[in-house]
Amino acid sequence: MYSARLAFRKHPLLATAFALTLALTFVLGGRLAASAIYWSAHQQETIRPWMTIGYVGRSWGVDPRRIEEVAGLPMPVDGSPLTLDEIARQRVVPVEKIVKQVEAAVAKLKAEEKHD
Repeated sequence: MYSARLAFRKHPLLATAFALTLALTFVLGGRLAASAIYWSAHQQETIRPWMTIGYVGRSWGVDPRRIEEVAGLPMPVDGSPLTLDEIARQRVVPVEKIVKQVEAAVAKLKAEEKHD
């Protein structure tokens, strides 16, 4: 019988590459499973100030760029998205106003989706 110990002795590079590939597969598979479980439980969440447009888009199944466009909100400048609360503070408006704009944009985009 061919054992793992013998494989490592006879083909150390190949066996190491296989072990690393197997470990990477488990890590990425675990991340995929965790993400799938998380997002299946967080569909169509109530929009809250701590959320980013990307989070809202993912939760509601709508393109975040379209939400920004329809709601008239800024796109992330340096790659770091802003929360709705941060957007409200930058604009010096109540966060409820920004939340309502995002809710209206999501409702409009979902309605458009149904008609397509």
